[in-house]
Amino acid sequence: MIFAEPPVDITRDQAAREAAEELSKSAYRQSGGSLIERAVNKMLEWIADLLDSVTGASPNGHLGLILLVALIALIVVVVLWRAGVLRTSKRGQRQQSVFDTSRPRSAAEYRAQAEKEAASGDFTHAIRSRFRACVAELVERTILDDRAGRTAYEVVADAGRIAPTLRDSLQPAALAFTEVVYGNRPGTPQRYAVVVKADESARVARVKVSG
Repeated sequence: MIFAEPPVDITRDQAAREAAEELSKSAYRQSGGSLIERAVNKMLEWIADLLDSVTGASPNGHLGLILLVALIALIVVVVLWRAGVLRTSKRGQRQQSVFDTSRPRSAAEYRAQAEKEAASGDFTHAIRSRFRACVAELVERTILDDRAGRTAYEVVADAGRIAPTLRDSLQPAALAFTEVVYGNRPGTPQRYAVVVKADESARVARVKVSG
């Protein structure tokens, strides 16, 4: 016995709107880079043309629409994977600790290493070393306790409770560190400057006195 597929009443405008809504979900938009955003915008234009042709060729192009949306989702997943976003969301959430050793060095040692790396143009490693210098500085000043496995965002939360003035400089520095070290984003002089600012703030921050 052959079962006929139930008719689906969908217009070209409805099909295009559904696909656009699907791609507008936050999972597809968290690419973080203007290059990726431009690629997705171009993709949306291409999709709109395809939807117009698919739904125009068949008034009940339900199967074609499903296959097309599946193809769109696959393409977006590949784009986000290459951008490092998906790799960050899984592995990074579990292993985004600032230090990769149980015996971190002093703030001065990390700072000197970062300056050498920046001078040689290696801003990826310079950002990592300078943020570690910032965190080591906070530990040495007892703003943070010496706890292993702390992530960059936990640094912001923990230090912000003791020295609220640090939040404004630590938040962008934590983002730069996480994106570069765990998100495969390129290290740049601009991102390094953000981390340097946080490190300098950590050296002069005043601790909030309760009571």
